[in-house]
Amino acid sequence: MVNIEDLRRLAQRRLPRAVFDYIDGGADGEVTLRDNRRVWDEILFRPRNAVAVPRCDTKTSVLGCGLNMPVILAPVGSSRLFHPDGELASAKAAHEAGIGYTLSTFSGYPADALSAASSSPLWYQLYLAGGRSVVEATLARTWKAGFKALAVTMDTNGPGNRERDYRNGAPQLMGKGILAMLPFASQVLVRPRWLAGFLMDRKDAMHYPNVIIPGKGPLPAIDVQTALRDSVVTWADLKWIREAWPGPILAKGVITGDDALRALDQGVGGIIVSNHGGRQLDTCYPSARALPEVLRAVNGRAEVLVDGGIRRGADIVKALCMGAKAVLVGRAYAYGLAAAGQVGVAKAIAILKADLERTLVLLGCASVRDLDGSFVDVPKSWQ
Repeated sequence: MVNIEDLRRLAQRRLPRAVFDYIDGGADGEVTLRDNRRVWDEILFRPRNAVAVPRCDTKTSVLGCGLNMPVILAPVGSSRLFHPDGELASAKAAHEAGIGYTLSTFSGYPADALSAASSSPLWYQLYLAGGRSVVEATLARTWKAGFKALAVTMDTNGPGNRERDYRNGAPQLMGKGILAMLPFASQVLVRPRWLAGFLMDRKDAMHYPNVIIPGKGPLPAIDVQTALRDSVVTWADLKWIREAWPGPILAKGVITGDDALRALDQGVGGIIVSNHGGRQLDTCYPSARALPEVLRAVNGRAEVLVDGGIRRGADIVKALCMGAKAVLVGRAYAYGLAAAGQVGVAKAIAILKADLERTLVLLGCASVRDLDGSFVDVPKSWQ
């Protein structure tokens, strides 16, 4: 395996179609999903040739967290559906690589299990599932577990129309009881390794232990859509979230300068330029296209990160040249998790690291901290 697409193909062979498409798909016509990947290729490099780069320095820091490279694993919900070790395997791989990991609210493992397994920077991604009192209790537990930062997802005014999931019946796969799997027999019986792991793990995989509903226990996966509809984040919510969370907060899901300024007015310490991987509003700005506008609006007042469509180290370098502090990657490591658990996640990280170092050498730049706009040509219509 030499690139992330190799991991994607392996994941596709090892997962039932409904589960693979849950990772791989986007909203509506998947225009933004495709554009997220495509537009990184519209940014062209301006290398400094005849420059010897014997060693590359990829270390950086984000919100005071030291990283061996400017990459943080993005939150990916229901990761135990891909592999029984799910979020735990991903956090361990991030720990070994010395990069950050972001735990989804809709994780199959509790926050304290991850902090016991990893000393790398751990962030928590927040949906307001369960209401304010449930969220405040979650944040208290997560902070106590040692998580460093909170990424509040701002782009879920409602669930996106993920047609692949509805076509495949993925919501039913997460239903209650083993009978919910009967419509998927033709898919899962030809994936015996996945089926064995899922059947052994199903009871835990289909609940979210970081969302404890009083009198009911962990939120069931089947109730997620309802929870999202009933818990839309508003700008006003950031006030009480700031009071409940002692550490830095990032606004995740910002693709316009106006929203970036609103986030700064609410006291956030960072912005994550993101369109939810093309899984929410289709035909909106791809992340790379949105990045320059957000950077101009922020104007150095907060750290800016970006996710969406990042599959190669060259994409990471381009994001940093444009002014991002670091990137988040989601599908890239989710494919690896589905393909081979922790080993697969580690492979995805290693592929990106090798890509990143090779790109720096070919660009004639010895350190990610020396990257700037002189190394790239960004389309004038973005500026």
